Amino acid sequence: MSRDVRAEAARVVAALLEAQGSLARLLPKAEDKVEERDRALLRELCYGSARTAPRLQLIATKLLRKTPSDSLVSALILLGLYQLEYTRIPDHAAISATVNAARSLKLDRATGLINGVLRNALRERERLQRKLSGNPQFSSMHPAWMQQAIKAAWPEQASEIFRANNTNPPMTLRVNSARISREDYLQQLDETGLSAEACTLSPVGITLLEAVPVGILPGFAEGLVSVQDESAQLAAQLLTPCEGERVLDACAAPGGKSCHLLEQQPAIELSSLDIEEERLDRVQENLERCGLSAQLICADAAAPDAWWDGQQYDRILLDAPCSATGVIRRNPDIKLLRRAEDIAELAKLQAEILRATWALLKPGGSLLYATCSVLPAENSEVVAAFVAETDDASDNTPQLLHGKSWGEKQVAGMQLLPHNGGGDGFYYALLSKAE
Repeated sequence: MSRDVRAEAARVVAALLEAQGSLARLLPKAEDKVEERDRALLRELCYGSARTAPRLQLIATKLLRKTPSDSLVSALILLGLYQLEYTRIPDHAAISATVNAARSLKLDRATGLINGVLRNALRERERLQRKLSGNPQFSSMHPAWMQQAIKAAWPEQASEIFRANNTNPPMTLRVNSARISREDYLQQLDETGLSAEACTLSPVGITLLEAVPVGILPGFAEGLVSVQDESAQLAAQLLTPCEGERVLDACAAPGGKSCHLLEQQPAIELSSLDIEEERLDRVQENLERCGLSAQLICADAAAPDAWWDGQQYDRILLDAPCSATGVIRRNPDIKLLRRAEDIAELAKLQAEILRATWALLKPGGSLLYATCSVLPAENSEVVAAFVAETDDASDNTPQLLHGKSWGEKQVAGMQLLPHNGGGDGFYYALLSKAE
């Protein structure tokens, strides 16, 4: 049975407010409950509300005497404000439809509150803008703690980071160079009527000038090309596995980097590990689409005694769990799901996994530590501390890639920052183990 699209959006946003799931997990279930014609609006409402939530929450605070006890009511207010501020939906239609969604959710008692808040938001729009314009959370559209952390780490680049995080991300492809050249694939795109341009850092990367469904990409189903951000494409190129080597992709889901490693060097013995069975299924799906194979291991990278076979690896890719502050434009729910206290806990976990996987690396081998975070506490500080305490570890991160400068040099490793039209925020540190 088809349901009210705004009611379903409210359920998703309410779950985010309660930290009961992510957009990636919640949206597919919500999409199944609405008409196909409403799915684009559902995604727009959910992603847009999450992206602008820090600003909308400030507006709501000024219009409410106290925060509603029911997260569904808070979600409906955010959705209503988002429609008024950021969509072309007529104001009266946005308010009416949001109030009707409350009725669909059996929240009749809250319809007066929701209607009043949204109408007051219209009447007081200019006053609220003036009053809140000096608030950093309002201008950056990031929660206060995150805004402060990014500004402290990147005082000169913070404004650009906020701007990039608040935009829609580009759709970037990785060409399977074992089967087709980038130039030939660009030609296929052109013949299909799709405009695209070559990436500057990744020699196999292509950015589409307009996002499209993957089904219309030439050869996508056959594995000629995959969707992967340009910054993420650098992992395989930095690790550079050689023929016959034994390689571990720790924390491998959803499998883009595993596929890239095998496309770059098919003659490796690759093990792809992830702690969640469901996420490992995504790795298998991507490998099958690309006609590749790897040993899949469902286990905790921090506890190798439970799964390791005792044979050391020549190279290890450790894409460590992190705050994901470098990929907010792709996952705007991070603004609602992350907390300031998460960073120290994540850094502790990252250090544990790094120490555990280092023991699995052969002398003379290389480990690439990677995150999609822009916070030094999860990146250079973790790696610098590890190198300082580990006698056989050294930072060997190149400052040039394919002869080009890339990223921001750190006390350890290199940091890529998110920017409009380019790659996401990623951190890389290539560590060498003494022989």
